[in-house]
Amino acid sequence: MNQVVRAVYWGALAMTCLVAVLLVRTYTFDDGSHLFAGSWEPGVQIDVSFSDQERRVLLEEFKDAIRIPTVSFSQTKANTTALQEFGDYIRKVFPAVHSSHLVHYEVIEKYSHLFTISGSNRALQPYMLLAHLDVVPATDEDWDVPPFSGEEVNGFIYGRGTVDDKHCLMGILQALEYLLQRGYEPRRSFYIGIGHDEEIQGLVGAKNIASTLQARGVSLSFLLDEGMMIFEDVISGIKKPTALIGTSEKGYIALALSVKTKPGHSSFPPPVTCIGILAEAVSRLERTPLPSMFGRGAELGTFEHLATQFSFPLNVVMTNLWLFSSLVSRILERKPATNALIRTTTALTMFESGIKTNVLPPSAKAIVNLRVHPAQTVKEVLHLVQSIVADERVKVEIEDAYNPIPSSSYSTDAFGFQTVKKTIKDIFPDVLVAPGLFIGASDSKHFQNLTKDIYRFAPVLFKPEDLSRFHGLNERISITGYEDVVKFYIHLIQNADADKLPGLHKQSHEL
Repeated sequence: MNQVVRAVYWGALAMTCLVAVLLVRTYTFDDGSHLFAGSWEPGVQIDVSFSDQERRVLLEEFKDAIRIPTVSFSQTKANTTALQEFGDYIRKVFPAVHSSHLVHYEVIEKYSHLFTISGSNRALQPYMLLAHLDVVPATDEDWDVPPFSGEEVNGFIYGRGTVDDKHCLMGILQALEYLLQRGYEPRRSFYIGIGHDEEIQGLVGAKNIASTLQARGVSLSFLLDEGMMIFEDVISGIKKPTALIGTSEKGYIALALSVKTKPGHSSFPPPVTCIGILAEAVSRLERTPLPSMFGRGAELGTFEHLATQFSFPLNVVMTNLWLFSSLVSRILERKPATNALIRTTTALTMFESGIKTNVLPPSAKAIVNLRVHPAQTVKEVLHLVQSIVADERVKVEIEDAYNPIPSSSYSTDAFGFQTVKKTIKDIFPDVLVAPGLFIGASDSKHFQNLTKDIYRFAPVLFKPEDLSRFHGLNERISITGYEDVVKFYIHLIQNADADKLPGLHKQSHEL
């Protein structure tokens, strides 16, 4: 009996100590929200005050940009007429940009664009703003308005490119035009790169912009590209809108699975055809998620920064991931949008086979698209896929692949991250800001030799119902949303002119 009492006693004591540790960590946890001990210098000197005429012009110019169908269909097919038209268009609507003595403009590989803006203090390391002008295909079917109409409906501008990525492209150039018209001269030099083939991996446009700058010996302080956004009601338990700045980007694999068998007549078939063999293989892949990598990538920084924003008892869980990481991982994997943050995802995107209704096909081929979590490599994922397929009849080959992009710094002394964060708070003062893992692919991957600090963020608000519009039907942006994009870049260009960050509280963010 005494042994039982002692066991209960020590068990209760251990539980009490554990609860005490959890609560102490919860209510003393530093979420990194107190960043600045001093003022931001030089700060914003030219604030945004669009006249009614300026507002009408910037909206009409944005709509006209949407109306140019700059579609990338495939690696070998693009609407080159539209790409050329778009180049002519930006030269026409941004006269100050193209006439300023501060701006050097050049065309890269026929359809991409590079702007070099000279700052007055050459000792300051330059930065870069990146965007792309091409869009994915769209047809009129099932759209509320034609996808290249740029039509305004109930306060929204509809069209392919409104949030991928002509809002950033036009926002950047509108901001520079606005500042130059008001006599602004930047202190820090910067570059604007506009690629024309991002939707087909940027192998001609962005890649050659990067190689051009590298050949000139350019080294960047930071680079900002499209990417994550301001999300509302997307992260369960967070009430405020949250701006996630992508500090890392998933890798990519286009994997071909194929089976070959003898053709024959369908009237006396074998037990299983090549289609059946391949179908079983891809079904196993879909039924077998790759392992959770939660806590080993940029998604950890998201929860470090947001932990104290959750209400009880979730705040206890999020500030003590050393104990609850498995639980959080299981919660996140319930929704596709958050599941993609914690593992390498597997998507069957193409299936080809068959030549005639009464002929046994000689071959079948499927394409599986995997987005590789930063804690894994292409080689590791390929090994896992082969072990899941586990069928010698199925040939597994990589058609295209690249490893995840290393995480950029989001510490309190990371100039690029803190500059973007400061600008977000300028325009959207009530939102939370945190680093995050970008689950898509961007042109920024081509610039890794120019800077170690690459960030992916587009200053637009996204609600859960908007997520399906990305590359989907009825892509749109609100009128006020686009105006905020322009305001964001007007502030960002000026904030980036600071010689250095103001004094910071440098506290640990360990979990």
